[in-house]
Amino acid sequence: MTRRSSADPPSAADAADLDANADTTTRRRALAVGGAVGIAGLAGCTAIDVFTGDEPAEFTAGTATVADAVLDETGYELNEIFTETVTQQFEVAGSTREVRVTNRVAEYDRAVELFGERYQAAVFAALATPRVEVLGQAFNPIADLDDAERAELILNRYDNVEDLERGSEYTTSMLDTDVDVVVYTASAEISGAGLTVDVELHVGAPVEAGEDYVLPLAAYPEDFGDGEVVRRMINGIEYSAEE
Repeated sequence: MTRRSSADPPSAADAADLDANADTTTRRRALAVGGAVGIAGLAGCTAIDVFTGDEPAEFTAGTATVADAVLDETGYELNEIFTETVTQQFEVAGSTREVRVTNRVAEYDRAVELFGERYQAAVFAALATPRVEVLGQAFNPIADLDDAERAELILNRYDNVEDLERGSEYTTSMLDTDVDVVVYTASAEISGAGLTVDVELHVGAPVEAGEDYVLPLAAYPEDFGDGEVVRRMINGIEYSAEE
C-alpha cells in the first residue's frame, strides 16, 4: 500500500530535483554499479594475456538494450546508456598488472502517478558486464552477489530503503534462454519527492551473452502493478557485442 512519508515537505533543495516540465523527479541514475560489479577475470584470455605487458589490460562489455517495439508497448523510455569502469590490481608470482573492466548499463524509466503527482519512479535496467578469466579460472562478476545484493543495485532512484524481503520467483525468456527472476518488496522514499512507498523489485539471474553477462533489474511502486510489463521488458532485451 502506498503511503505518504511522515517527513517534512521537500525543501527548496529537494524541489530543485523536480523536473519542471513534467512534474517528475530528476532522472538520477537508478543503477549504482560502482565496485559491486567489479573485476573477476578476463573473458577468453589466458594468464599470459593478463600479466604480459606494461599497459593496463582493458575489457569493455557490449550493450544490452530493450527493443524499440517493446518500449512502444510498455511506455518505458530510454533514460541513458552509461559505462562504469572498475580498476583492480592483480598480483601473481611477484608480477602485478592493472586490469580495467568497463560495465555498460542501459537504463529506462516511466512516470507513475501517485496522489495526483507524477514521478519517474518505475525503472528498468539492463546491465552488461564482461566475463573474466584469470589463470584459467572463469568467474561471473556478479555471481558472487546474492539476490538481495543485486536488488540493491537498482535502488539508487530511491532513498531510505527498509524491510527488503524476498517474495515470489518466476522464469521467463531473455536472449533466447531461460532466466530466473526473484521478486522483492521493500519500503523506500522516492528520491527528491519526500514520499514513501512500498516498492517491488525484479532481480534476474545473469545470462551469458557473447563474452559478457547480462543482468536485468527493475523497481517500481508496488501499487503501480508493473510486473507483467517488466516481464515483457526482460523478454525484449537485445545484445550487441563490443566492436
